[in-house]
Formats: sequence, C-alpha cells, structure tokens
Amino acid sequence: MERLKAYKFRLYPNEEQEIFFAKSFGCVRKVYNLMLNDRIKAYEESKKVSFPTPAKYKSEFLFLKEVDSLALANAQLNLDKAYKNFFRDKSVGFPRFKSKKNPVQSYTTNNQNGTIALMDNKFIKVPKLKSLIRIKLHRQPKGIIKSATILRHSSGKYYISLLCKEGIIELPKVNSAIGIDLGITDFAILSNGKKIDNNKFTSKMEKKLKREQRKLSRRALLAKQKGINLFEVKNYQKQKRKIARLHEKVVNQRTDFLNKLSTEIIKNHDIICIEDLNTKGMLRNHKLAKSISDVSWSSFVTKLQYKADWYGREIIKIDKWFPSSQICSDCGHKDGKKSLKIREWACPICHTHHDRDINASINILTEGLRIKSLS
Repeated sequence: MERLKAYKFRLYPNEEQEIFFAKSFGCVRKVYNLMLNDRIKAYEESKKVSFPTPAKYKSEFLFLKEVDSLALANAQLNLDKAYKNFFRDKSVGFPRFKSKKNPVQSYTTNNQNGTIALMDNKFIKVPKLKSLIRIKLHRQPKGIIKSATILRHSSGKYYISLLCKEGIIELPKVNSAIGIDLGITDFAILSNGKKIDNNKFTSKMEKKLKREQRKLSRRALLAKQKGINLFEVKNYQKQKRKIARLHEKVVNQRTDFLNKLSTEIIKNHDIICIEDLNTKGMLRNHKLAKSISDVSWSSFVTKLQYKADWYGREIIKIDKWFPSSQICSDCGHKDGKKSLKIREWACPICHTHHDRDINASINILTEGLRIKSLS
C-alpha cells in the first residue's frame, strides 16, 4: 500500500543560500497576506468570494519573480485550506495574516522532473537555487519525493521536510491486544502491568530556562532604557536564539521519546485500546495544565493513529466518560469515584487489591475488546 511519509533533515546552508531562503520566506508571506487582504476586501464590498492568484501581484512587486513560483502557488493552496478549515469548524478561527516575527518561517515547493533531488547523500538541490545545499542525511528516504518544506527555526537552524510517496508493508499479526491509561506521574500505564516513566523534559530544563530568560529580560530592559529597537540589539538577539535552542532541545527529546514508544507499541500489538481524552478541557485546570502540556498526550495518540493506519493495526478509542478507575477489573463491581490521591484500593466485593492505574488500563482493554466484538 502506498502512503505519504515525511522525512525531516538538518540543512547547513551557506550565506548565499540563507539569503535566498530569507527572500523566499518573505515573498511567500507577502503573497499570502496580499491574497488574504484582497479576499477580505472583495467580500466586504460585494459580499462575493474572490480567488486571487500570485500572478496578479508579480507586475507590481517584481521581487516575487526572484523566488520559486511553486512556493507562491503553495501559499495560495494554504490560504484556501485555511478558509475551508474555518468554514468546516468555526473554532479553528478565521485565517490570520502572517508575521515576519513568527519564530518559525517556512515555504513549500514541489518536485517536478527531479527539481528536488539528493546528491551523494551529502547535498540536496531545490528549485530556483543553483548551488547544492549541505544536508545531514541520517537515514535514506524511500520512494518518490513529492514536495519539500524548508524551515528556519527561531534557534537559527534550518531543516527540510521531504514528503515521499512510498509503499509501506503491513506488519505481521502478533495476536496481542493492549490497553493504555495515560497519566502524569507515569506517562503511560499498560494493561500488562508495565509503566512508562514520564521523563518531564520541560521540568528538567526549567531551572536553566528561567536563568536564561532572566538574562533576556535584563537585556530587553537595558535596550528600552536606551531607546534602542530590540531588532538592533545583537546581545538580545543572541540570547533569544540561545533560549530558542533550549526549547528546541526539549521538543526534540519529547518527539524522540513519543516516536520510539508509539513504534514499539504498534510493532508488538494488533489492537490498541486507549481513552478518548478531552485534553482541551483538562488544560482548563490551571494546577495540571503545565504538566498536561509537557506530557503531550495528543501528539502521542496522533502518532499511534497514523502508524496504526500504516502498519495494519487497530486503534479503539474508549469514551472519555468511561469510569475506568471506578470498576474492579476482576469482578466488575463499580466502587464509585475516587480522588486523585488514592493510588491503590481494594474491591469490597472480591477483595482484590488494585493499583489504580493498572486497573484502569485493564478496564480500558476490556471495554475496547467489547466495542470491537459489537462492530
């Protein structure tokens, strides 16, 4: 079965290539904002929807001809997608203008007749750029490259994400099912009794982040007292990049952890039962919001879902109101709601002693298999 799979690599552009990327980011942003502005004005004036294209602006803004036309075309597609998302779900919000102050700048281009290609496993060529860009190819992409997204992070690092169309073979059946209860103290508790530690990546970096952010605040205050624009203060910008690198390290650690864990679960189980968590609602609890954001449950479930689709596994989501912590997994007695302080309890009917989280994961597995039997 053919699927689209993305590969992300670090780029090491030279000064000339960095200038080209900066122009591309700026032009894509400019075109997006112009099209959005024209669509808003057209609707306000005539109550009709207009569909401007990048070609409309090239005669007025000649610098748009210096960058890849496919990157500008993708900006139009992104705007159309933003409108569709808004009309489908109003909670997404109306499309917003793009800012050059955004910490991540990017543009997407398409591969046409080999315009995007890897060279000697050390370099990559992209459209409109004559010189080859040095790339850290830590693994070999498979299949056909369909498109590439070039990103510049606030840390100053450059990355490229290659979207490839490749054949993915389903994993052999292992006749195993697992229930997963997601938590904060332990990231995941499996129905087989295994507990996955919550590494608390942000908490471990918090002390260092606070120290570096205090330095940034002091430099901002000094610049303000002298009446200097922050964009012109080299020490401030240097410190800002240093903090961005710390944040990026936390993100990379967490992503690596989630990828390895989700892959291991998918390889070893045919059926994965998991709670359909209301993460947005839980984030309203200010006491737990920071911890919940750090564990990234939503990202983990997303990774499980797409890997299950790729490799022929099945994800069964249990209703978020299912009382997994209240039911005895041995006899089925419902013992009532318990405060989070209670980590262990004994069933008053069968007297089985339960670890709260392991018991919940077993109940999630039982409920998931029940739902599957009804389908």
